[in-house]
Amino acid sequence: MRVLEAKDFLVQQTAEQATLEHVPLSDLEKRMMYFTETDKCLEDPIALNDAFEAEYHTDEYESKISKLTRHAHSRIKKENPEAVRKWKEAIQELSKGDHYILILCNEGLDLASGVSTERPPYDQLKLLLAGLWVVAIMMSVLFLEAHFGIPWIGGPKTTSSMPRWLRQILLTLLILGVARYLVKSLDT
Repeated sequence: MRVLEAKDFLVQQTAEQATLEHVPLSDLEKRMMYFTETDKCLEDPIALNDAFEAEYHTDEYESKISKLTRHAHSRIKKENPEAVRKWKEAIQELSKGDHYILILCNEGLDLASGVSTERPPYDQLKLLLAGLWVVAIMMSVLFLEAHFGIPWIGGPKTTSSMPRWLRQILLTLLILGVARYLVKSLDT
């Protein structure tokens, strides 16, 4: 795949997504997706950039196009495996140079894999709950330590009907079980 073919494919998929989402996408916005400073540009890059900056805010444009490219990538993953292969090929080809469209596609996509790097919804809440869960487990361990008389290293010796080695094994198993549960819950 050549550079122009790669850009054509990505621009076409983005424009198609804009149509599906009823998001207006002007000719100038599409032309700007072809922008490059170092490689061959379809038109004068300085004139294109000046015309673009006169009409649009770069941050809003990049956010809009990035969202469309993410949605386009998600759509083709569901609909067409061949298009996914072409998408990856296009990104790999363009990664050899300095192309503006890579910035637009990279806002939330890992270029190598084409996988979204955005944090899933409620991810912060999950992290907070995991932290609270760890605190609850630590408090439980302290309670068990006090109740069963399992001393911390260097702590005071206590008497209990349960042998010390058994208490330490049970505490270790409890901690390992909770750690395993937390690791599994954070992965999902």
